[in-house]
Amino acid sequence: MKATFLGQSGFIIEGSAKIIIDPFLTGNPVAKTDPKDVKGDLVLVSHGHFDHIADAVPIAKQSDATIVSVFELASYCERNGAKAHAMHIGGSHTFGAVKIKLLPAWHGSGFGDGPMEYLGNPCGFMISLDGKNIYHAGDTGLFGDMELIGRRHTIDLALLPIGDNFTMGPEDAVEAVKMLKPKLVIPMHYNTWPLIEQDPLKFKSEVEDATDSMVAVLAPGESLEF
Repeated sequence: MKATFLGQSGFIIEGSAKIIIDPFLTGNPVAKTDPKDVKGDLVLVSHGHFDHIADAVPIAKQSDATIVSVFELASYCERNGAKAHAMHIGGSHTFGAVKIKLLPAWHGSGFGDGPMEYLGNPCGFMISLDGKNIYHAGDTGLFGDMELIGRRHTIDLALLPIGDNFTMGPEDAVEAVKMLKPKLVIPMHYNTWPLIEQDPLKFKSEVEDATDSMVAVLAPGESLEF
């Protein structure tokens, strides 16, 4: 399987299916990928903030892909011409070779430059594909039920925010790794703007000193086979 980091919280997960998560490419100052080149089977959107939903509908339309998210956000995408499958936190659904489970995230979710349209609760995703479990935490702070998530699932890859200010910072993300116990971690949601600037190599060192998990740091556009 292969994970490609798109920047911010965006990823492409490729195995027997191709899954796009939180694609924010248009207007992303660090992105290296043209959204017109991105196609997949499913587009997962964790919440409605622009740096997660930005290119979801255009990519879904050009791919004939299905957007998967909470009910309110899925309905918004359908109103804008995309195919969508609505879920809610705690629920799971199987799409061919892929099983998706929605998990909690502590954040907000709204879209718009003026009065924001409420797009439901933010979420994270547990993606089960080709015998591997990939956890995308979405935008979230640290929360104790990460221990339960780690107990219920053997996590091969965890995608965790470390940027602070809007999400958990590196120190809390280390604690998240201790609870989740993933085999591999890729940090996300950092260094897109100065406000969320962090040192991912310091995070890597701290995680690998404190846990049995390994950390891979990817620049936008880079891929890792796992």
